[in-house]
This record gives sequence, C-alpha cells and structure tokens, in this order.
Amino acid sequence: MSVLFDTPGPKAVRRHRILGVITVLVLAAIAVAVVLKLAAEDQFTSDKWEPFVTPSIINILLEGLRNTVLAAVIAIAISIVAGLVFGVGKLSNHRAVRWPAWLVVEFFRAVPLLMLIYFIFSVWSENIGSLWSLIIGLALYNGSVLAEVFRAGINAVPKGQAEAAYSLGMRKTQVVTIVQLPQATRIMLPAIISQCIVALKDTSLGFTILAPGLTYAGREIWNTFHNKFATALVLMAIYIVLNCLLSLLASFAERRLSSSEGAATVEIVGGQVLTKA
Repeated sequence: MSVLFDTPGPKAVRRHRILGVITVLVLAAIAVAVVLKLAAEDQFTSDKWEPFVTPSIINILLEGLRNTVLAAVIAIAISIVAGLVFGVGKLSNHRAVRWPAWLVVEFFRAVPLLMLIYFIFSVWSENIGSLWSLIIGLALYNGSVLAEVFRAGINAVPKGQAEAAYSLGMRKTQVVTIVQLPQATRIMLPAIISQCIVALKDTSLGFTILAPGLTYAGREIWNTFHNKFATALVLMAIYIVLNCLLSLLASFAERRLSSSEGAATVEIVGGQVLTKA
C-alpha cells in the first residue's frame, strides 16, 4: 500500500494494461511510419553510410572527436576553478568581493550560452580563434552555474561546524578551505558531474562559429555526401558514448569518495579538528 495513492483494483489494473498496450502499438506505428518515410527518401542506401567506413572520413571524425574532448576538458577545468572562486566570493564578508562576484555569476547565468559564444567570437576571434571562443564561452557559463553549486554546497554544511571552527580561532578562509569544503564535496559532486556532462554536450554549439569539433566535421561530411540523417545518427552515437564514459568516471569518483578509502573529510568535534577517512 502506497501512502501516495491507493493500490489499483482489478478494473484499474485491466484498464492500465489496455492503455499500456495501446501506447506501445501507437509508438510502434509511429516508428514504422518514420522508417518507411526514411526508406522512401533513400536514407538507408549504402552510399549514405559508406563514408563512415572510409579511412579518410574516419580520420576527420577522429580529429573532430579530439577537438571536442579537448574543448570539453579545458572548459570543465576552467569552469570548476572559476566556480569555486566566485562561489566562495559570494560568501565573502567583504562587500568589495561579494558584490562583484554576485554580479559576474548572475550576469553569465542569465546570458544565453549561444549568444555568449557568438559575442566572444565576433569580438576576439581574430586573436583567439573559434575553438577558444567556444571554450571561453563554455567556461564562463558553466563556471557561473558551478559557482551556485559551490555556494549551496558550502551552505549545506551544518552551521555548528563553522561556529566550532571560529571558536578555535580560525579565520573565514581557513573555515571554508579546511572545514566546509571537504565536507561539502560529497554534497556537490552529483551537481558538478551533471554540469560537466552539460558542458560536454554544449561543445556541439561550436558548429555555429565553425569551431573544429564533431559537429563541424559532421557538417563537412553531410555537405559532401548529402547524408544528414546518417551523419546525425553517427554523431549522436558518439556523443552518447562520451557522456556514458563521463558518467561512469563520475560514478567511480563518487564511490571512491563514499568509501572508507575515499577522500578524507574534516569535522569539528568536541573543539578538535578531526580528519575522517
């Protein structure tokens, strides 16, 4: 018996089964219609898919994959550092630090990412190129989002820990770095991982400014072979694999932090700073 709803009776169960069968049949009919439409437009012919087993085309995709991963790694690294700096800055007791940090975070969170990338590209593309225009745009946007993650994670640590640290004579910087951040890491990790996945997927926006990457490579392929559908499926599969690998890496890191062998945390207990493995 659920506290949210009553257990369905025989009639409700029968009705749910009928609705489930109807839904499956409708979805199957839609899928068949889509496949037939694509087949009628010759989207499954060998000439549409042959490029993806051609060595030269595979090299183009691998080069695009390398640039995509490079852009994502650099953007994520900068985002985490910027998020930590501005997140802690928003918690500062000094207005000269807190208000500028607040303005930067709120501004870059509010600006649409595509507009931000376009602006950076139009102003500085001659000096930094399209790839770095994409990286900087991703770093600014995701860094502002992660700043809120860090701020919320630090605030989620029980206030008694900070009060105990202050009673020991610690300064604000010491309290944040030694006591609050280690305890907040486990709280923030799922949100940080999710934002890293978002940053990886958003590298596809580099297509709009011709930044070298998977989507740019895909554009060159479908312009040559006129196989947008096949190219879109291949690029989608590659992005899914990348996101799955990143999720697996994140799950491994989360298990390590949650295990007894994971990163140590610091707590104030009985007026003493204790390190717990």
